Amino acid sequence: MILAEKITFLRKQKNWSQEELAEQLEISRQSVSKWESGASIPELDKILGMSRIFGVSTDCLLKDEIGMEGISGALQEPEGTQGDASLSEENTPCREVRSVSLEEAKDYLQTIRKTAVPISIGVLLCILSPICLLVMGGWSEYGPVAITEDQAGGLGLIILLVFVAAAVVLFIFNGMKLEKYAFLEKEEIRLQYGVSGIVEKEKEDNAPGYRQSIAAGVILCILSVVPLFVMIALEVPEIWLVYSVCLLLAIVSAGACLLVRAGIIWDGYQKLLQEGDYTVKEKRSHERMEAFSGAYWCLIVAIYLGISFLWNNWEISWIVWPVAALVFAALLSIIRMISSRRER
Repeated sequence: MILAEKITFLRKQKNWSQEELAEQLEISRQSVSKWESGASIPELDKILGMSRIFGVSTDCLLKDEIGMEGISGALQEPEGTQGDASLSEENTPCREVRSVSLEEAKDYLQTIRKTAVPISIGVLLCILSPICLLVMGGWSEYGPVAITEDQAGGLGLIILLVFVAAAVVLFIFNGMKLEKYAFLEKEEIRLQYGVSGIVEKEKEDNAPGYRQSIAAGVILCILSVVPLFVMIALEVPEIWLVYSVCLLLAIVSAGACLLVRAGIIWDGYQKLLQEGDYTVKEKRSHERMEAFSGAYWCLIVAIYLGISFLWNNWEISWIVWPVAALVFAALLSIIRMISSRRER
């Protein structure tokens, strides 16, 4: 965040107009307008004046690499304390944030586009993987190919595992390419001057394609059941029902491929711009949840194994997982609600 953006942010936090800020500093409104547009830079005495009236340190104002975490809370201090020099240096926590240059942003978006396709193909392979097993199982039971149940199961599982293995290779290989950008999901970042506008423009240019891919993917997933319903209505032989289920999986895989590819690219823009699920607030919330999530699921695994071994009832003990997932979602909602109230 550059000085011009900080002045605008702090002024709006005070609900002041440019004219009101100008009166506080005993300057013209045009001077404030030039500061906020980046056309000019305040003189040293004016920077010290803004530090005093806004209740922030001069470092927060001048250093681009320093963010404004906690600044809103400091601005809510009583008016009588805003002029205290100690407040600007000690009570306003400034946090160093990672700076992202235009070259880094372009390299990240280029990497995202290159990895989105193979990752979406990996998802497609996972969904397609049981098709051979289903077809061969249908042949062993209904014909027309003469194959035993053991042969169908063995060959079908081999093909399934090959598909899944290929998908895992795609996930790992492309995940490694994105590993160096993992900080975008967890850390607060600052785009260098001008980068935000370029990324925002590129995001807007890609928005129509994103919406079309999402719409097409959703439509394919919805229409995937049509072949199965048609076969049921026509009362065809059982083997054709198996084929229709395989066709359903193929259509769903195509839809999922479109959704995943579009989602990965769109998430890339949101991570850079810190929007959606990647705002600074959401990142801090994820940080707080990580320790809780790890402890919770370790406990659930222990409970599951304990129940299963104690009563030797593995065919029923799986119910622990859906129940645990629902409880986890409820606990997350409660924790977030409590955190929001505390922040207020």
